Amino acid sequence: MTTPHRLLLVNGPNLNLLGTREPGIYGSSTLSDVEALAAAAAAARGFELRAVQSNHEGVLLDAIHDARHDCAGIVINPGGLTHTSVVLRDALAGVALPVAEVHISDVNAREEFRRHSYVADVAVVHVVGEGVQGYATAIERLIAVITGQADG
Repeated sequence: MTTPHRLLLVNGPNLNLLGTREPGIYGSSTLSDVEALAAAAAAARGFELRAVQSNHEGVLLDAIHDARHDCAGIVINPGGLTHTSVVLRDALAGVALPVAEVHISDVNAREEFRRHSYVADVAVVHVVGEGVQGYATAIERLIAVITGQADG
């Protein structure tokens, strides 16, 4: 079986508010802008992108579970679930796909509670604090892992 050339992009709670939510932290790009940027980055490397955003954890879990059937990897910004959700972490581990974790802001320079990520140990790529451009970086690095072109 060949590896599908599709990635799942998962955006967690409150990311639907991009563009209006705390623009000093998250910028003025909307979720639609992020999805278009990510789709273009994937397409430039011959991959398709399926995007999902939800404020409901179960919807995200179902999308992650479904990805094991037709995706080669997952790019995720779990939002606040980064710091709280063991079940999200377990879903990512359970599907056995390579994962890229991305955060728009530098979570390590923010409140103490934002410095712990339940997703970190299952992700092979971590991009933090690059703004929305971090999605493109995460996609590039994840595709390099998937195609065996990653450094080191």
